[in-house]
Amino acid sequence: MADDTTDTKSSNQMWGGRFASGPDAIMEEINASIGFDKKLFAQDIRGSIAHATMLAHQGIITTDDKDKIVHGLNTILSEIESGNFEFSRQLEDIHMNVEARLATLIGPAAGRLHTARSRNDQVALDFRLWVKEELQKTERMLTDLIAAFLDRAEEHAESVMPGFTHLQTAQPVTFGHHCMAYVEMFGRDRSRVRHAIEHLDESPIGAAALAGTGYPIDRHMTAKALGFREPTRNSIDTVSDRDFAIEFLSIAAIAGMHLSRLAEEIVIWSTPQFGFVRLSDAFSTGSSIMPQKKNPDAAELVRAKTGRINGSLVALLTIMKGLPLAYSKDMQEDKEQVFDAAESLELAIAAMTGMVRDMTVNTARMKAAAGSGYSTATDLADWLVREAGLPFRDAHHVTGRAVALAESKGCDLAELPLSDLQAIHAAITDKVYDVLTVEASVASRKSFGGTAPSEVRKQIAFWRARN
Repeated sequence: MADDTTDTKSSNQMWGGRFASGPDAIMEEINASIGFDKKLFAQDIRGSIAHATMLAHQGIITTDDKDKIVHGLNTILSEIESGNFEFSRQLEDIHMNVEARLATLIGPAAGRLHTARSRNDQVALDFRLWVKEELQKTERMLTDLIAAFLDRAEEHAESVMPGFTHLQTAQPVTFGHHCMAYVEMFGRDRSRVRHAIEHLDESPIGAAALAGTGYPIDRHMTAKALGFREPTRNSIDTVSDRDFAIEFLSIAAIAGMHLSRLAEEIVIWSTPQFGFVRLSDAFSTGSSIMPQKKNPDAAELVRAKTGRINGSLVALLTIMKGLPLAYSKDMQEDKEQVFDAAESLELAIAAMTGMVRDMTVNTARMKAAAGSGYSTATDLADWLVREAGLPFRDAHHVTGRAVALAESKGCDLAELPLSDLQAIHAAITDKVYDVLTVEASVASRKSFGGTAPSEVRKQIAFWRARN
């Protein structure tokens, strides 16, 4: 008896506080999804209108019931959009909240809406519609970001800057060429978005719980009404598939990685030590105690958002990895990950588009840095191959000796006297000085996709035509 009393007291403590009413309250807390899936209200109502319309067309419900259902659903949509709808946790999710309100508005006809469908295919539909619309929004935002880079690339097709490997000065490039590198990156992201839209463009509604339905429904009709290419082809896979959500998160993670690399460059470039760019007050903050500071907080936060997006991808992959077919309640945990990642990605793209358009480029500082670190050494080696006929490995060795000499004298390669260069190799003539400036180096890189201004402008024209 004492043990029973102790157990009861322990249980009461366990259920205390937030879960004051015991196991039922815990079940309600863990089971309810309305706190986040209410975001799907427009998709849920749109899907229900298409479903009801199809049911009436097939003679499964009457036209009168269909009209009542559609009118009631549109009323609910207006209530939610105006903020006059009261969501209930006791009704668990967006589907039951809408259905309960519909019953209040139109009576028994509301009960006919759920004919020939399940919450399993209903949520799959709502979520697919939401992800599809989010991908379409992402595509538009990436297009704007690419356009911002194209404008900056055109403006700076001839602006010389250092190109880096290992964050060490490597060879001179143009800032326009550097901008076009990000056009390529975000162009690939946009291509992935378009492929993802194509992959998910199938309607789940009509798969029902997992086995389809015995009612004479027309899934092609609902697919067309909802803007899908066609219905899904396997009812089990339909209700258990979240590939479209994982693919969205994968795309978001890759795009986020690209945004983070750009953010890192902006953080570095905006330091006094580099001074390549300056952000306006719109994308910077000051220090609470150091009045001279201007912090690139927007770029830093874009960099951080990438970690959240990556976490969402890993979370959903982990949720799905051990689930047997078909539906399991674990899959309720999919939406918060996608919603959070989508919000982070939208904000990051918008912020970066703003920064790219807003930042002031210090071309003089870039040009000065472009000649540092003996960045034209490769041009000297290439000249020795072309003009003196040396094998490249020999030319590389000769150039290395010239760099070492310049270092010892504390000067650039272009400042070495011809006599010093000829002492290293007799075949060197005064024509070598034509390739030792950063402008000449950049202009010579005319290979397809190279940094020569003429090539940069060709790539800008190509992307403008396809953007």
